[in-house]
Amino acid sequence: MKDMGKLLKQAQQMQAKMAQMQAELAEKSVEASAGGGMVKVVMNGRHEVVSVTIDPEVVDPQDVEMLEDLVAAAVTEAASRIEEMLKDGMSSITGGMGLPGMF
Repeated sequence: MKDMGKLLKQAQQMQAKMAQMQAELAEKSVEASAGGGMVKVVMNGRHEVVSVTIDPEVVDPQDVEMLEDLVAAAVTEAASRIEEMLKDGMSSITGGMGLPGMF
């Protein structure tokens, strides 16, 4: 029974650390770009797009599809960087032990 109590306490401590890490990461942001920096996206740790910057040179009314692709690529890259931050944070809490279903 002592071991079960100890295990429960460790789980609660890990849960508290995870909540703290998530709160800290929510305040951070990443920037990603596409098209050699022609399109830039800033995303916060809650996966919210904070800003999109588009160089006027890439705005071509005859090729809207390229602009759409660049925006999508920049958003995807920003999301990937946020996921990497989350994984790194989780790894620091769990000591590298993979927990299924966690991020």
